[in-house]
Amino acid sequence: MTQVHVSKEILSRYMDLEEKGRVMCEYLWIDGTGEGIRSKCRTMESEPKEPKECPVWNYDGSSTYQAEGSNSDMYLNPVAIFKDPFRRGPHKLVLCDVLKYNKKPAESNKRHTCAIVMEQAKDTHPWFGIEQEYTLLDVDGHPYGWPKNGFPGPQGPYYCGVGANKVYGRDIVEAHYRACLYAGVKIAGCNAEVMPAQWEFQVGPCEGIDMGDHLWVGRYLLHRVAEEFGVVVTLDPKPIEGDWNGAGAHCNYSTQAMRDPEGIKVIEVAIERLSKHHVRHIKAYDPKEGKDNERRLTGFHETSSIHDFSAGVANRGASIRIPRQVAEEGCGYLEDRRPSSNCDPYAVTEVIVRTTVLDV
Repeated sequence: MTQVHVSKEILSRYMDLEEKGRVMCEYLWIDGTGEGIRSKCRTMESEPKEPKECPVWNYDGSSTYQAEGSNSDMYLNPVAIFKDPFRRGPHKLVLCDVLKYNKKPAESNKRHTCAIVMEQAKDTHPWFGIEQEYTLLDVDGHPYGWPKNGFPGPQGPYYCGVGANKVYGRDIVEAHYRACLYAGVKIAGCNAEVMPAQWEFQVGPCEGIDMGDHLWVGRYLLHRVAEEFGVVVTLDPKPIEGDWNGAGAHCNYSTQAMRDPEGIKVIEVAIERLSKHHVRHIKAYDPKEGKDNERRLTGFHETSSIHDFSAGVANRGASIRIPRQVAEEGCGYLEDRRPSSNCDPYAVTEVIVRTTVLDV
């Protein structure tokens, strides 16, 4: 059998070819799993500046868990544009809503109702910041950098660690950070996490619907960058069973009233409302309505129990954490620690605003 070698050096010869003013637009969308992201490219004759300048497109939904083969066409409706850090120049990433054959939102399209809710609550100026945890794997599914026939040492030295015996995959993290900055994703930071080969990047603050848009594009960029390194990214909330931390997507949230002086009173009201809808939120916080999160939210490894609602100042074992600085200053934000790493940020932000602002 002939072995095929893919050379980035050979590819670079073609990446520098003149484009004659035409633009490559990579359309991105969420598939039927509610956590996978797909993409395909089309040529445009000029550089689009707004989503409305990009044509509605279609794809085969029977190959993305979204339609039957006998009626498989799904529509891609452009909703946000970002710069493409892989092709550079005028080329774009185009985030899309998915619509069914009848032009109604697909079941996996959580953005549609989220946008409606954010419009209803826009006068409260809801801000979000999501801490996206993830784990790097070799192509064989084994955690990246872990011994093939054993385990690394116990957790302790890896969180925000430095050194080849503590950190695995930093090049991927650095490349992803730069790709986000170039694209225009509102990435706020990154760090190595508690379990070796586990990392986190933060997106925000974003207002309203932008939270979901920016996190989904940040995830796409992460998968693409890791692909270049021959490494797999998993957003599974408990990729390794046993005495290892799971992965979450902690959601930091505030309204203008919470950020104003004495906003702590508004935060306390919001927490009271959240306490009455715990089950509703758990169902919205992972694609399997809590089944994925059940493996993570055990009450151990810096999590609360999935069965109980709790809140506290500086308590990382609570459902809702009030940062100590917020308690001292009397205003700021709250942190909902329940969303899983594979959550849909549109579903998370929508239900938080429904519960705390719209009270519906």
